[in-house]
Amino acid sequence: MTPHFSLAELECRCGCDAPPRVIEKLGHLARALEVLRARIGAPINVISGYRCPRRNVAVGGAPLSRHLYGDAADVQVDGFTGAQLLEVAEELITTGTLPEGGLGIYRSKPMTLHYDCRGKRTRWVH
Repeated sequence: MTPHFSLAELECRCGCDAPPRVIEKLGHLARALEVLRARIGAPINVISGYRCPRRNVAVGGAPLSRHLYGDAADVQVDGFTGAQLLEVAEELITTGTLPEGGLGIYRSKPMTLHYDCRGKRTRWVH
């Protein structure tokens, strides 16, 4: 999809085939993640990208999770906290370098950043 993000790492972890409309959105997401990766200067570990409805239920995802649409990823970066990643993503969104969307921090160990390209500003911490 892009130099640093393959379709395989953004597809559903259950092994199902993503619909074509989702694959198109995953391409957009991969390009956005490339922008974030370039800014932080470190590899991004995608914890979760697209989730089919069955997988979303199995992992306790929100009923209208952006992961269902293929425009969201939960990511971690060695040496960065979720808060630091959020700060960088927020800066990139503010300057128009990264598409507007949802940003959330999950207080897992290590902390995880959720980013989605929904086109509308949404923020949260869990």
